[in-house]
Amino acid sequence: MKLDKVMAQRTDKTVYRDGDKVIKVFSAEKLKSDVLNEALNQARVEESGLKIPKICDVTRLDDGRWAIVMDYIEGKTLAELMEEDKANYDKYLEKFVDLQLGVHSKKVPLLNKLKDKMMRKISETDFSATVRYELNVRLESMPKHTKLCHGDFNPSNVIIAKNGEAYIIDWAHATQGNASADVARTYLLFCLAGKTEVAEKYLKLFCEKSDTAKQYVLKWLPIVAASQSVKGKPEEKEFLSKWVDVVEYE
Repeated sequence: MKLDKVMAQRTDKTVYRDGDKVIKVFSAEKLKSDVLNEALNQARVEESGLKIPKICDVTRLDDGRWAIVMDYIEGKTLAELMEEDKANYDKYLEKFVDLQLGVHSKKVPLLNKLKDKMMRKISETDFSATVRYELNVRLESMPKHTKLCHGDFNPSNVIIAKNGEAYIIDWAHATQGNASADVARTYLLFCLAGKTEVAEKYLKLFCEKSDTAKQYVLKWLPIVAASQSVKGKPEEKEFLSKWVDVVEYE
């Protein structure tokens, strides 16, 4: 296993390519349980029939760090294509929405429940007891579904292979639950990236294609923003707090 060709680097992991395999190596601080849970999530999603990289191995390196080995998918991310081919931006955005709808059409009953994860994240925030109570009341009132939710669905997590087929990567946050929460998170990710116009266009397109009321998706925003705030990114905290503080959306 060669670790000399870096494909991507994040705070808690480095992704390498070794021939026809991708090796995701986690930092020494990453809990074994988190790594094994991510691998288990991806293995369970594999069984749904979605096109995703298949896991080949979960291993521990000589230095004690954990790694997940999976198939390498040659191609470009949808994010790269959207930047390189701006004339077809809307076409790519529509493909992005169609792929998300495909995810939501699947059921993976052994995944953790989105509602349970959201409750745990809300309890970890440093918002006041009153705000946490209001968020939990709102969460409890939302319809309970069992659709597959990616949890971090953005154009960087979609690879378009040379034959045109799309593969969805990074299933660390996958859960089963209400698809509109997944949509609210994608909307929020576009906003956090400063792409407000794209966020609005994405939401409009998704709601039209899925026959979902925009107001229904937006009701999830305070809950999703609160859960995002526990990631500890100072540059995001103030922005996310504004979403959490909003009580009603028109």
